Amino acid sequence: MNRALKWKLIAGFVLVFLAGGMTGAFIAASQTHHLFFAPYRGAISDRMRNRLRIQLRLTDEQMAKISPVIDKTAMQLEAIRTETGRRVHETFAEAHREIAADLTPEQRAKLQEIEERHRRWFHRARGPHESPTLGQSPAPE
Repeated sequence: MNRALKWKLIAGFVLVFLAGGMTGAFIAASQTHHLFFAPYRGAISDRMRNRLRIQLRLTDEQMAKISPVIDKTAMQLEAIRTETGRRVHETFAEAHREIAADLTPEQRAKLQEIEERHRRWFHRARGPHESPTLGQSPAPE
């Protein structure tokens, strides 16, 4: 085996290794994305049920009795999360409106692009039914 062939083989193995690593990272990111950005609705109540069932060794009868409480709690937690997200969005929207007053027209356009990119990201992460509606700030005077 000559020297050039040896280096080509090494380069080929390195490229295959890097391609495999990139593929693995992409697949892992696409599969775990929902864990961080999907709404909790069913998952949080399921986790609460399972944790309580295991830790307290609850019977089926007890689980049936406490299930409505768990469901109510999960809905309340989801409402809190939604309200918090709305308040965060309102805070950023207000900050952008205040900032825009001191920007040049080009900078305002760039700020609008940033807001639009965030809105598109939010649509992908949460879905259009949960998107914030306050991101479209009026043009500054």
